[in-house]
Amino acid sequence: MTTFVLIPGARCGPWHWRLVAGELRGRGHDVVTVDLPCGDDSAGLAEYAQAVIAAVGDRTGVVLVAHSFAGFSAPLVCAHLPVELLVLVTAMVPAPGETPEGWFASTRCEEIRAEAAAREGRPPDGEAGLYFHDLSPGRAAEAAAHWREQSLTPASQPWPLSAWPPVPTRHLLCRADRLFPAEMLRRVSAERLGFAPDEMDGGHFPMLSRPKDLADRLERYGRSSSLP
Repeated sequence: MTTFVLIPGARCGPWHWRLVAGELRGRGHDVVTVDLPCGDDSAGLAEYAQAVIAAVGDRTGVVLVAHSFAGFSAPLVCAHLPVELLVLVTAMVPAPGETPEGWFASTRCEEIRAEAAAREGRPPDGEAGLYFHDLSPGRAAEAAAHWREQSLTPASQPWPLSAWPPVPTRHLLCRADRLFPAEMLRRVSAERLGFAPDEMDGGHFPMLSRPKDLADRLERYGRSSSLP
């Protein structure tokens, strides 16, 4: 049994992980879905990390799974918990001293996003097109209804680590991600983590569009982290 700690991205909560959580629990794993203080203007990156630490408690053998914006807070947890593996899912990879809001310019994310839309002959995406374009209409509407208020406080805070934590890390991107285009994340992963990311089909929310496929990936990662 592996303990999977599922950390949501900005504006998200445990609901967005529920399908993958159900898959993993059905396979006999322990699953923690973290509820972040995203609507609290007094909460920054350190408080997000503390929310993860509190949710995990005294569990061991932890696989941290960070979606999107959680790429900024999940690494901070590694100094405080027995983390066997950190898995980034369509996630931001910060550089020392970089703020989340500054990440978009330094990675050229928005520029590359616009280039991809032009290349594919589609207009620049609105919110639904960026996040939920590969979901059924019903599930997209449900996902949008579960958006939460997101404070801007953590977006302005510099990432406090001087280097990536010394914890085994996997980076999983989705080839059809319109928010963080695959070509951009491939480069960012190589430059900042020193390795090529793994890839799967789907958009920015594979936990909603392909929950079984994502659970399969996470389970394989969990097995590999326990090998001698």
